[in-house]
Amino acid sequence: MPTFEPQTPDYVARVRASFDAQPLMRTLGAMLTTVEPGVVHIELPFSAALTQQHGYVHAGAITSIVDSACGYAAFSLMPAGAEVLTVEFKVNLLNPARGERFVAVGRVIKPGRTLTVCQGEVTALAGKERRTVALMQATMMQVGASNRA
Repeated sequence: MPTFEPQTPDYVARVRASFDAQPLMRTLGAMLTTVEPGVVHIELPFSAALTQQHGYVHAGAITSIVDSACGYAAFSLMPAGAEVLTVEFKVNLLNPARGERFVAVGRVIKPGRTLTVCQGEVTALAGKERRTVALMQATMMQVGASNRA
């Protein structure tokens, strides 16, 4: 996996402050657990309130946490004054989302001045069992700060 250097020394605080300001993540009960340059982990505990008719966590909740993980992975590499928006993503739902908790990992694959390409993965954890439930390919856009280095 590639390694990246953040453009600001306070990137962790910036990512955490932005995450904390996001009502959807709070509503879902999601927690930001890891912030590294170009890598973010978001955990979601199982909640019956987030399930669909078969008792699995709804794809909308799974997609939301992996989208945010990818977005914040990209944001961790952006300059001060920048914000991040999702431009597009594709999700493959590989297995039913059943488990005690779900871990979304977003990773930057190729950062850019305006667009950053990321990959995300959501793993369901139940006891010692781990199962990949979703994969994401996403493009994030830097907004609000000069896109020139």
